[in-house]
Amino acid sequence: MVAQILIEGEGILAECVGRLLSDQYNVRRRSDSVEVPEDTDLALVLQDGWYPSIYQKAEEKFRSSGIPWLRGVVSFGEGIIGPIVLPDGQGCSLCADIRRIIAGPDSLQMWSLQVSMPKEEGSLRDAWASRTGLMQMAFLISKEVQRILNGERAYLENRVYITNLRTLLTSSHFFLPDPKCPVCSPIPEDTATLAQISIKSSPKISKDSYRCLSISELKSVLDKEYLDYRTGVMNGRMQDYRLPFADVLVNMPLFGADEGVAGRSNSYEMSELTAILEGLERYCGLEPRGKKTVIRGSYRNLEKIALHPERVGLHDHEQYAKVNFPFKPFHLDAQMNWVWGYSFLQERPILVPELLAYYSLGYREGLVYETSNGCAVGGSLEEAIFHAIMEVVERDSFLLTWYAKLPLPRLDLGSADDKELQLMVDRIREVAGYDLYFYNSTMEHGIPSVWAVAKNRKSKGVNIICAAGANPNPVNAVKSAIYELAGMMYRHDEKLEENRKQYERMLLDPFEVKTMEDHGMLYGLPEAEERLNFLLNNKQPLRTFKEEFKPQPTYKDLKDDLENILQRLRRFNLEVIVVDQSTPITKRNGLFCVKVLIPGMLPMTFGHHLTRVKGLERVLNVPMKLGFTMQPLEYEQLNPYPHPFP
Repeated sequence: MVAQILIEGEGILAECVGRLLSDQYNVRRRSDSVEVPEDTDLALVLQDGWYPSIYQKAEEKFRSSGIPWLRGVVSFGEGIIGPIVLPDGQGCSLCADIRRIIAGPDSLQMWSLQVSMPKEEGSLRDAWASRTGLMQMAFLISKEVQRILNGERAYLENRVYITNLRTLLTSSHFFLPDPKCPVCSPIPEDTATLAQISIKSSPKISKDSYRCLSISELKSVLDKEYLDYRTGVMNGRMQDYRLPFADVLVNMPLFGADEGVAGRSNSYEMSELTAILEGLERYCGLEPRGKKTVIRGSYRNLEKIALHPERVGLHDHEQYAKVNFPFKPFHLDAQMNWVWGYSFLQERPILVPELLAYYSLGYREGLVYETSNGCAVGGSLEEAIFHAIMEVVERDSFLLTWYAKLPLPRLDLGSADDKELQLMVDRIREVAGYDLYFYNSTMEHGIPSVWAVAKNRKSKGVNIICAAGANPNPVNAVKSAIYELAGMMYRHDEKLEENRKQYERMLLDPFEVKTMEDHGMLYGLPEAEERLNFLLNNKQPLRTFKEEFKPQPTYKDLKDDLENILQRLRRFNLEVIVVDQSTPITKRNGLFCVKVLIPGMLPMTFGHHLTRVKGLERVLNVPMKLGFTMQPLEYEQLNPYPHPFP
């Protein structure tokens, strides 16, 4: 039986495709079909210009009719072919446009055009739509139609061809469905049931690792599915050859802005894959993309099942009172959005302010500045939770050390008896010209943490760089911190010299420190070094790893490691709350993303005016528990300077 093809559209492209297909199939041409013939096997929407409203109508019409359809259009000098849209599938023309526009230049302006183009079909042809270019598009479309109608897998499922109509070069680009697409990707409503977590077995790739899925296992999908310069969730990469280790920056495009994410390891291949994973963590943490937020109300009405925002630290009253301060004080009756998380301490779901669960939302509801603190991606839910806890612990120990000015014991890195670590230290010294100083910043819970300082041995460049790490294996924590330190070497040297006056003002006025970069650059000044004397001038003898760190239990299953960590925190009444941020684009490859909140632990903030310390009494009490002070500190005794976490 001869297949029935419906072509909608006017112009050269529609004519060419119709002529190429009419010898094999029954082709019907209409400028706009309100009712689709029931016997239609495939529909084609073909335009010599760009009219988004037509494709939106096509999505509704053909999806409701249960008919697959394919698009061929011209947009600003480019021919766009695809995707093939299946009635019950995900990945529609709107998803493709969203990905292409966000990944392209001038995304805000392009999206504005997308939504403001005339609603009616136009007759104008794109200026670059030559007959030669349109014929090339027609041949590509006819080949795809033949594949589909011959029963072969459609090549343009979740994929588009882009033809440069000036050069006639054609490229193929994979795109992922937009989880929030109103046409093809409905996400479930956020419920307490979906937030329920039961820790399951998660075998580790080795007993010394804290991963259940190695990056090498993800090689085949990370680059292929998430990195594409025209339609990718990430759209660019750059290797930085100046740094002492393999450093790769990957660009994640957002509407109106780009965000760089980095991966660092001993090979550029692994660093790129690590950067992509870091990018997926950011993507999941920016806004809810896996569950639809449905609860809005005040804490007063939800207090029996909700987290009190004050428990995670608010800004000072003096900060809220300042003119143009971007946040407002918390009130019990303030209306806000809430999402479901899971409390391991209470062993039940608990509501969390959406602005705390997704770090880009702070300005919308106006309570606090929240970062990606406590976000992590993993090859299982257990792996993601484990590493998210480690990040919260790492940053809490760093900030607590800073604000309480704890004279931590310095570690003898040679005592770790780890060849790779020694090679890393030697490379930093000989290639980058920095000496490394590491201190045991483990807090009362006993989860090994380290504070790291890189001190420049050269007369020029950034003087001091700080970082931190946390891991049940303290050697792993040290290595992680070294990679972080290495990523900041050289990169800021030129900027420091060009903007020295600006950073000198920050030295005098802490409230001039307004961005994440400012924190690190301030301590690039040699004049700021004295603020770290509580660590650097510590005259205590070096301590070995065996002296400072108790032996940690080793398990073959990450489930056991996670339960051990949760039990440690529970003993100190530290509540671990997990919000599952996973999205369909991560779950498709077995990747999970979470946000962990541990009320009471110090949250990392950037910009001295956005500090969140008041009300978090652990910064006053833990120094005494650790034996550094004889009695609890007062807030007035805390370090008044901006922290040096870059």
